[in-house]
Amino acid sequence: MADRRGFTLWFTGLSGAGKSTLARAVGDELRSRRHLVELLDGDEVRKHLSRGLGFSKDDRDTNIRRIGYFARVLSRNGVVTIAAAISPYRDVRDEIRREHEAPFVEIFVDCPLDELKKRDPKGLYAEALAGRLKNFSGVSDPYERPIAPEITVHTDRETVDQSKAAIVNWLAGRGLLDGIDKA
Repeated sequence: MADRRGFTLWFTGLSGAGKSTLARAVGDELRSRRHLVELLDGDEVRKHLSRGLGFSKDDRDTNIRRIGYFARVLSRNGVVTIAAAISPYRDVRDEIRREHEAPFVEIFVDCPLDELKKRDPKGLYAEALAGRLKNFSGVSDPYERPIAPEITVHTDRETVDQSKAAIVNWLAGRGLLDGIDKA
């Protein structure tokens, strides 16, 4: 059996920036390289593990801590864990990083608010800007940009493939993709 080295890829960014799309693409690439991969998507976790939580700071922190806990457990057991959640508050992201035993890679999925307003596939920005959607990160609630993420991708000017390649190349350059049998 191959030597499995787990780590966590933590995708953070505003709603609609492309976190889930990019996380799935990176996950597919790593699976094709024979890594064990688990995706913890913020929307899915909210639906299944955090049902009943609202969008207050305390509820958001609880949701992100739950994702962080599962990411920590999976990654220390040899799974590449990909978390894709807005995770708007820097202090909670930093807390999750400190608690990790396996490598923790913060990936900032950067996209300007003006571009997100244009994309707005679910109409959430329009609702938030009209005051009908409260506690919306980046509009009526803060989003604290990472200070020193390991990787930043710019989804307003990069394709999914370009951003994916940047992430995979960074991981390979740090030896995080070593140790998997290629047979």
